Amino acid sequence: MSTAAPSTPRPSVIQLAIKEKAALYAAYIPLFADGGVFIPTTREYKLGDDIYVLLSLPDDPQRYPVAGKVAWVTPARAAANRTQGVGVRFPADEKSRLLKIKIEEILGAHLASERPTQTI
Repeated sequence: MSTAAPSTPRPSVIQLAIKEKAALYAAYIPLFADGGVFIPTTREYKLGDDIYVLLSLPDDPQRYPVAGKVAWVTPARAAANRTQGVGVRFPADEKSRLLKIKIEEILGAHLASERPTQTI
């Protein structure tokens, strides 16, 4: 009889290709100290779930792998017609720090905008 160790669920992988600066502005979450992005999804997640994101930015052929955690959940039928999905907090590592800098360079002055985003 085999006694296999209980398997931990593998983090789900989501590819997020952001093609325009306006979409990046709407998805980026600067409130998270290490940065983060909102991902529209109908899949059910809980706060703290591990999630692996392959992120593509506007005018950049590179895909950025991010091993983040769910830190925001917008449920189905949320108030104010908010898009259902999750906010993924970037981990506190050097790759994420550089990605946050890159995103904020792309957004530039847009970061100070009062336009609504997917989260707040």
